[in-house]
Amino acid sequence: MLPAATPRIGITAVGSHLPARRITSQQLQDEITAHAKLALPERMLEKATGIRTRHFAADDEYASTLATAAARRALAARGLDPGDIDLLLFASATRDICEPATAHIVQSELGTRAHALDVSNACNSFLNGIDLARAMILAGRARRALVVTGETPSRAMRRDPADAAALRDAFAGYTFGDAGAAVIVEPVERGGILDTATVTASEHWQAGGIPGGGSRHPRGDEYSYFRGGGKELRGIFEQIGPAALAALAERTGLTWDDYARVLVHQVTAPYLERFVELTGAPADRLVLTVPELGNVASATIGIQLDRVKEQLKPGEKALMIGLGGGVSLMTMVWEAS
Repeated sequence: MLPAATPRIGITAVGSHLPARRITSQQLQDEITAHAKLALPERMLEKATGIRTRHFAADDEYASTLATAAARRALAARGLDPGDIDLLLFASATRDICEPATAHIVQSELGTRAHALDVSNACNSFLNGIDLARAMILAGRARRALVVTGETPSRAMRRDPADAAALRDAFAGYTFGDAGAAVIVEPVERGGILDTATVTASEHWQAGGIPGGGSRHPRGDEYSYFRGGGKELRGIFEQIGPAALAALAERTGLTWDDYARVLVHQVTAPYLERFVELTGAPADRLVLTVPELGNVASATIGIQLDRVKEQLKPGEKALMIGLGGGVSLMTMVWEAS
């Protein structure tokens, strides 16, 4: 927990945004199997993932579009103008373009003049962004930060697999949906972010991801699709997760009973059920989003926080648990003020 003399930095406003287009898992399955010329059982994708629907960005919507819409809602919730922000972090697994940073595109749309940069660490990007914003405020480098994410992982989904082998290789990507989220981070008189920690197992960086767009594979559509073993990633998190949560409990003295809400990254419904089984997390304190939204990457926890923030009373705590390819696990304890 924070030493008594440490200034308190908190999350004072939240916003989120979902693109209008909504499709069912069966509609997605029909599209995929039409290309692969496969006959799959009715609702197989939904039954395997627990995802009923998800939202897809329109052709003229981008990661910055979703982030900007969420940012405007967060600013409005706090009663702030864009000019009140002096640090803008675009923290996302998705970006509009390779260069410049997508933060500049969001900033241009909002009309801020803040220090702007990108933070990228797969599905942990948003939590990492909040942590970085807090650190920069504590260091005196910023007064008030806007942390945004815009996720369009549907663009990395292989929706035209040639055969059964290609479908299996791309299957983890069929959990994806698109969304945006944003938070205001600034000093608070009480509560705030009480604890953060990360566990990183980078030896597993090849377990899943999008290989294209960098210096290894700068061109070629074949590298632009998400590839990865969902079971492998799940196994890695099962190895590192319990120890990370045990260390959190020992460090803070907090147990599951001390959290009013538990916000955890959600990939599929079976994975979430396994998380509850493995950790003993109280299922009734989770904020279930995966059945209606799918895996919205780093926007997951932001959307969950947006849905519960106003329900939390001053002094009540939420535990955020982020899981990201690479591989990393992050915990953040936040107390409502």
